[in-house]
Amino acid sequence: MKIDGKQMRTIWVESDGTGAGIIDQTHLPHRFATVRLATLEDAARAIKTMQVRGAPLIGAAAAYGVWLALRADQSDEALERSYSTLIATRPTAINLKWALDEMLAAVRNRPRAERAEAALRRANEIAEEDVVINQAIGRHGLELIEEVAAKKRGERVNVLTHCNAGWLATVDWGTATAPIYLAHDKGLPIHVFADETRPRNQGASLTAWELGHHGVPHTVIPDNTGGHLMQHGLVDMVIVGTDRVTAQGDVCNKIGTYLKALAAHDNGVPFYVALPSPTIDFSVSDGLTEIPIEQRAADEVATMTGKTADGRIETVQIVPDGSPVANYAFDVTPARLVTGLITERGVLAANRAALAQAFPERAEVRPKSARKVS
Repeated sequence: MKIDGKQMRTIWVESDGTGAGIIDQTHLPHRFATVRLATLEDAARAIKTMQVRGAPLIGAAAAYGVWLALRADQSDEALERSYSTLIATRPTAINLKWALDEMLAAVRNRPRAERAEAALRRANEIAEEDVVINQAIGRHGLELIEEVAAKKRGERVNVLTHCNAGWLATVDWGTATAPIYLAHDKGLPIHVFADETRPRNQGASLTAWELGHHGVPHTVIPDNTGGHLMQHGLVDMVIVGTDRVTAQGDVCNKIGTYLKALAAHDNGVPFYVALPSPTIDFSVSDGLTEIPIEQRAADEVATMTGKTADGRIETVQIVPDGSPVANYAFDVTPARLVTGLITERGVLAANRAALAQAFPERAEVRPKSARKVS
């Protein structure tokens, strides 16, 4: 995608070949900044502090983190340490584990002198694969938007999305936003309702920022507005992303997604989930009981950061002193509420048979011993 006319991705190898660059998303939308990752610790910190976030991008950043670790030390111990350090950064997004397993498979049986080069090659492949996958998701999702546009005969198509599943959450294009960008570029009259997505406001700060830079008409709404809009026929479809999809089609995504799915179901609004295949976890069946739900720091709820009238960026406390705060980062939407899963291989029913048929090579769960370095 482009920022002020310049082609950008969310992560890249620096020109000197000794580090990776990222967009520091903690400064958006009021300041654009990039950061250089030079070590394993830099990559782990970037993931943990959400300088990079979004399941596909977390996976890519972790892959480059393994490369950075092996640039410094190509031993078996360093490889295991990179895995254990990075896997601990975010517990919910399955792309993290998938990418780390891919990196281990690419380097573990190689001579030590070749490991860093092999790691960089596989990390680059993971990044490029993400871009290709997201473009395919965009094409399949575009067909859904075109169907609605044809029925509305020139009236705008209203899409509601939650959190940020845009290009900032991936290497490029995004998942939920890929169909939206393609529809906009094709000249379809599309409009996006972007939930603010408390507590980190990633819809208001990130989705709105990237939609604005691409020229896509959009309106930021409070999280609790979506149901009202659906009741009054102002939403044609909901498209969200996901951090993990179970073998039976349950969807784990940013907290509040379940409530949007309930409202969509009650009002007959199609509810779609856009995802790349590495987000499918065939080792998990019941999303409600088997997916670990990350609980993040209380300050994300207790404080808000914004720009003052005179241009200063300030963080203020919005809850009373001493009030306890809970910060569950994700919830699970049961498969029965999902109209369809938009994948790189088409729009699938949210059930085990459809997922296994579309991705037979992934339906076979990799044994846990794959972590071992030999």
